[in-house]
Amino acid sequence: MTLALPGTARPPGVSAALRRHWPLVPLAATVLLLLAPLPAGDATASGKVGPADAASLLLALVCAVQALRGRVRRLSPLGVLVLGTPGIGLAVSTMTAGDPYAALPGFVRYLQVFVLVPAAVVLLVRDAPEFRLAAGCFVVLGLVQGAVGVVQYATHTGASYQGEDIRAVGTFGPGDVMGMATVVAYGLIVATAAALAPGLPAKVRRAAGGCALALVVPLVLSFSRGAWIATAVAALLVMCLAGIRRALAVLLALTALGVVLVGGLGLGSDMVAERLSSITQVSSAPDQSVTDRYTMWAAAESMWRERPAVGVGLKGFPAHRDGHSSLGLSSGSDTAGAGQAFMKQPLLSPHNMYLLVLGEQGLVGLLALAGGWAALLVAGLRRYAVASGGSGGSGPRGRPGGGSGRSGDGLRDCGLIATGLFVWQLTDFLYADIGGPSTVLTGVIIGLAAWWALPSTGLAGGRPADGPAAR
Repeated sequence: MTLALPGTARPPGVSAALRRHWPLVPLAATVLLLLAPLPAGDATASGKVGPADAASLLLALVCAVQALRGRVRRLSPLGVLVLGTPGIGLAVSTMTAGDPYAALPGFVRYLQVFVLVPAAVVLLVRDAPEFRLAAGCFVVLGLVQGAVGVVQYATHTGASYQGEDIRAVGTFGPGDVMGMATVVAYGLIVATAAALAPGLPAKVRRAAGGCALALVVPLVLSFSRGAWIATAVAALLVMCLAGIRRALAVLLALTALGVVLVGGLGLGSDMVAERLSSITQVSSAPDQSVTDRYTMWAAAESMWRERPAVGVGLKGFPAHRDGHSSLGLSSGSDTAGAGQAFMKQPLLSPHNMYLLVLGEQGLVGLLALAGGWAALLVAGLRRYAVASGGSGGSGPRGRPGGGSGRSGDGLRDCGLIATGLFVWQLTDFLYADIGGPSTVLTGVIIGLAAWWALPSTGLAGGRPADGPAAR
């Protein structure tokens, strides 16, 4: 028997919603716990398990429990192959490493990011509303971290950049200058996709558009060339997929915002212009950071040539770096500001995910990882084309939700978000690799992309699932 006070009423459906969606709590925590500031020096410390990493492990555990109960999505053989093959490549690379025990931490980290977390996301997210809930967490994370970054720029309490403590880094600190830029870019891509997606309420699209414009500011103040390039590529793709007319409207809005911020308010105009021009000077007059990057790229390629099939082993790049590098490599990058004293940060990776995998895991590892990513990208674009072509239809092309009765427009926002985030990540991997607290989000993004791209035949227990269906 349930008692209620006079004049009060329990919100309808709240308890039912909690019972249905509680497995997503660890997924939301994996994203939102990156709002918690880390002690100085912990951002990139090897072997550190942060709050978001702990939440991702809980996510994998919840997925295992739900799988035993038959309450996860059932994947096709293609889905199992794409999600499971990286684990085989990682195992081969670990066993063939010169020191398998030293490679074991790398195996665990890669398994977490590229196998366990993506699989958990694919299996636990059952329908479009749950997908949107997970994607919305990226916008919240980006807005909060971006706000911290803007305050850092305005109050000169950010990371050191050209002698001034103005670089926006959020709570990640100067040891992980890419952290804030990465999560802000994630939020911007999600918001842009939601603003352009057909089928969403106009009020939601307007709010998403406002969030996207707001996130441009901290992204600019991050002074991260790689994040700028990846965001431009992903945003242009999202706009083109959404339609040329919508793309033109967004480009006009972004141009107007840029004129107001940089031209009118002078928001970091000189530094931003110099940073932009440096993108085109990487071969004619590169700065030391670009020289270091080229040198480490060459070192990774040299490691691969030494052991082309399996590489030097996971976590083997730092140990083999000096033996494959030229004298042009500096001892490290200088970091300071944002509450941290000056320190020299060692260069322990080539800042290119593809070359890092090639050097440490060889062709076996690269094909296992990058091959799966290519398959997801192609399948995701194909599925979006099917959803777009069938919008408003009544046949199978008009119901990409797998028996949900939705039109193509009903899921196209999910396709835009998943494709945009995934393309951002694949582009950013040309200039960066995994490392730091935000690394766990890479696994979430791969999982969202796989949710959209991979076919499903319902729940493991035989019940229908309102997600991507078998084609």
